Amino acid sequence: MANYLLDTNIVSETLRPKPNEKIMARLKKHQTEIAIAAIVWHELWYGAKRLDPSRKRTTIEEYLEQVLAPTVPILSYDARAAEWHADKRARLARIGKTMPFADGQIAAIAYVNDLTLVTLNIADYKNFDGIKLKDWSR
Repeated sequence: MANYLLDTNIVSETLRPKPNEKIMARLKKHQTEIAIAAIVWHELWYGAKRLDPSRKRTTIEEYLEQVLAPTVPILSYDARAAEWHADKRARLARIGKTMPFADGQIAAIAYVNDLTLVTLNIADYKNFDGIKLKDWSR
């Protein structure tokens, strides 16, 4: 059962030449408790597809297909998430804050699934009230 929703920057850490040891330890510790949003899945594939054909691109694509896809649930942006996102987006717009749409979608998926959103960019999500946030790099 998932307890944590991983942001793109957490998943990407696993592909770095020298990944953050704290993040890697927490990924290992919580490997059966993690999920990703369909938006994160898109961002990971988009990042890979933007690369020219290369060993790096092949490595990323193989990681997505052979490691992530079979082991990490990918959660959809469904009607409940869309409604929550619309409500929070409207509230933020009324106070003059425009948040990136994809971040709102990820936050919504975390909220409606009662998951803690794990990210390196707490500031990107702090305006979405009601979501639980963690930075595993600290």
